[in-house]
Amino acid sequence: MIEALSYGFMQNALIAGLLVSIICGIIGSLVVVNRMVFIAGGIAHGAYGGIGAAFFLGLSPLFGATIFALLLGLIIAFLTLKDRGRIDSVIGTLWAFGMALGIILTDLTPGYNVDLMSYLFGSILSVPSGDLWIMGAIAGLIIVLIGGGFRSFQAMSFDPEFAALRGVHVKILHYTLIALIALCVVATIRVVGLVLVIALLSIPPYIAERISARLSHMMFLSTIIGMFFVLCGLSIAYMYDITSGAAIIMVASVGFFASQVFTRERN
Repeated sequence: MIEALSYGFMQNALIAGLLVSIICGIIGSLVVVNRMVFIAGGIAHGAYGGIGAAFFLGLSPLFGATIFALLLGLIIAFLTLKDRGRIDSVIGTLWAFGMALGIILTDLTPGYNVDLMSYLFGSILSVPSGDLWIMGAIAGLIIVLIGGGFRSFQAMSFDPEFAALRGVHVKILHYTLIALIALCVVATIRVVGLVLVIALLSIPPYIAERISARLSHMMFLSTIIGMFFVLCGLSIAYMYDITSGAAIIMVASVGFFASQVFTRERN
């Protein structure tokens, strides 16, 4: 693995993995605490419609995914802000709509673009330098917004009604968080793909939650755990020449089950 770092594509893959670990560590912790895993999954799979639209219109797939993911996020935030009972049906419908639209538009696009598969299952070994700048910008935005409003996000996550009584703008934070989830999905696409993004968003934070007493500690530990999973998955993918995104998620899944066994034995 050390020798492989002399190649530019491996250096890009390592940087992308570290950036995504930071993004998913922070946003994933809020997703797990707020029980928004299904929302994140809906945005991730629904974003396929944006990729299909981008291919059909001859635009950048990442640009199409960004616009579509943000649009879906805002729709979900609007429809579920006051009525969480409708959340399953709303997300399920948007999930299916996005996937169906993406498939139809891809079918209507002249020719077949092989690169499409990298957006479904990830291709961290082919991340271009331009995507690294996008990931870095998203990571910076998330750090600034969550860091600046950490106490408000924390209050909203654990008791939104009490937070609203204390003057916290819960509605604005709700929209902001879902928009950040959408950006997190976009940043993670090239690493593990739309199909597997939900695992990287939920597994490290879930493990970190079991051993953390504070949300800030949970975010930090989740980031470190995510980095470990990415590095291990990259190493395995390079050694055995297998799909990198699947290798990363497989390592994360093993880590999840190992943490479950460890927790049961400790109890």
